[in-house]
Amino acid sequence: MISLDRIAIRLGAFTLTDVSLVVPSAAYGVLMGPTGCGKTTLIEVICGLRQPDAGRVVVNAQDVTHEPPGNRGVGYVPQDGALFPTMTVRQQLGFALYIRRRPSAEIAKRVDELAERLGIGHLLDRRPTGLSGGERQRVALGRALAARPAVLLLDEPLSALDEALRGDLRELLKTVQREHGVSMLHVTHDRSEARQLADVLFVMGDGRVRQADLESLGRQSDRSDQSDG
Repeated sequence: MISLDRIAIRLGAFTLTDVSLVVPSAAYGVLMGPTGCGKTTLIEVICGLRQPDAGRVVVNAQDVTHEPPGNRGVGYVPQDGALFPTMTVRQQLGFALYIRRRPSAEIAKRVDELAERLGIGHLLDRRPTGLSGGERQRVALGRALAARPAVLLLDEPLSALDEALRGDLRELLKTVQREHGVSMLHVTHDRSEARQLADVLFVMGDGRVRQADLESLGRQSDRSDQSDG
């Protein structure tokens, strides 16, 4: 479960005021909104990269507002994947467990599980420069899932991919969410992406967030011209 309770943040002239939302346990939440409205800022508040000026961040009934990122039980996939350039795929997938000082055998087993599930077993000894966009996003997803987080945050994870790859990865994301029972919050500007993935929909604008009816997405398959912000 992800809960934001009356979050407020000021960054120069930019403000978020009294932002509240709840993504239920094991639900897939989607957050939409125009460029520059603060979607990425809100994701950073949840994962601990940015501290709010007021309000509470709750993950699985635990107040994590003042906890460091590593103590929040949150996985994060940024828009560009942010893979470590000198690490192999195997090392990327095992990184979260390595820094937690887990036994080598446990790390190897988890890496193999993730690689098989995400279809990247043949890539384990490659580095990011040799990967396609879709492969990079699968690796970033696996790295975020490695430590079995309770919550997974995705910031425009499919925006740089072509339509065929986006379709494949949308199906993979929904399957991963069901199999892992993880609560997810996914930022997108793609209405068809939101329609396929969302159990609960949030729309952001004017410094606030409101929950919206899924029917508001309509049936058109167009991508909005609103990109991340």
